[in-house]
Amino acid sequence: MRKTYELPETPYRRLVTREEVPAEMKEMLNHKMESLDPVMLLKHIRNAQDSVMALSENRTVELVSPDVAGFVSSLATAWRSGEVRPTHRQAPKPGRRWRTRPDPFAEVWPVLLGWLEEPPDLEAKAMLKRLQASGYGEFPDGQLRTLQRRVRVWRMQIVQQLVYGQPPATSNESENPGALLM
Repeated sequence: MRKTYELPETPYRRLVTREEVPAEMKEMLNHKMESLDPVMLLKHIRNAQDSVMALSENRTVELVSPDVAGFVSSLATAWRSGEVRPTHRQAPKPGRRWRTRPDPFAEVWPVLLGWLEEPPDLEAKAMLKRLQASGYGEFPDGQLRTLQRRVRVWRMQIVQQLVYGQPPATSNESENPGALLM
């Protein structure tokens, strides 16, 4: 069995390109397609949604005038009035700023800082391999991402000090940059 796939097209485009469809039908489809306005269709959909919500809440249905310019200008700020997102995806959850597990690198962070200051472009993966071989403790490969985050925070702090002339972070933050991230 051999399957062939066509390029994705709208149903309208597929019908117009078919030879089996009569010319007068194509003419009617072209006329209908030219009369469609996506912004007006969206406005009608939103009005219908508002009407359904009003009926479900036992409110009177307000008829809205077809002010397309006002509708288009309100699209950018519709989220402020509680407009639901147009997709099925949920709104992103706010990030948390606290640790859920103890920091595995808290005790060896001063050693790692020394290693970072030798060649500052040292990669976290090489640091983890060196740490695993050095005998400072057990650090499985699964902790690489945690170390990468800590190194990234350290580098951001160094850049802020160099570029913006900010004083070094408080001793607690510079000793434990993992406290800033999760």
